[in-house]
Amino acid sequence: MSQRVSFLAHGRVQGVNYRNFAAKKATDLGVTGWCRNTDSGKVEGEAQGSEQALKQFMKELDSGPTHAHVVQLDQSPLEAKDSETGFDVRR
Repeated sequence: MSQRVSFLAHGRVQGVNYRNFAAKKATDLGVTGWCRNTDSGKVEGEAQGSEQALKQFMKELDSGPTHAHVVQLDQSPLEAKDSETGFDVRR
């Protein structure tokens, strides 16, 4: 059964390949969803997958890529979507 969460990454997460890192990790883990930069310097998104895949995905997002510095990763449960495929990096 799929679960879905929204997430908001705080810290140095823009200009450090964070969104592409998220997309790669999501693809590797079979997680669907999307992410994008916010005007306030954060990265927001939604992710969907099995409980185990989402737990690992959130752990990866909390670490981030080499040059990122995540100081906080907020997440909230959402209702799962049936028709979603892939993980998109939105501009």
